[in-house]
Amino acid sequence: MKIELQKIKIKDLIKGYERDEESGAVFGYNKNLNIRPPYQREFVYKDKQRDEVIRTIFKCFPLNSIYWVKNGKNSYEVLDGQQRTISICDYHKSDFIVDGQYFHTLVEDKKEKFLEEKRKMKKFLAMLL
Repeated sequence: MKIELQKIKIKDLIKGYERDEESGAVFGYNKNLNIRPPYQREFVYKDKQRDEVIRTIFKCFPLNSIYWVKNGKNSYEVLDGQQRTISICDYHKSDFIVDGQYFHTLVEDKKEKFLEEKRKMKKFLAMLL
């Protein structure tokens, strides 16, 4: 199994983000990333954990790597990091507030800083069997 470290900008991760609570499906990265494949649990972060993910990004501190598994030509699944990934995407959608600010109420330079931030995504370049 080959592991390749890539840094993906948040603005690329959130492209095409969809979260369907009824079916449980969650997609991002131009709908090429299945954020909640069948073996993943439901979103269980408490508000404090979710908020700390966003604070960590704004402070430019490292988050643990998020692992993706390649399962097709341009198709991936999140193996590890679903909670962090959903926290990032939901904050961008202004689904919750952190330190008195929704994403859409941030000043433009802070929005841009968030979107341009690169996060480590480790992609397993092996097919899931």
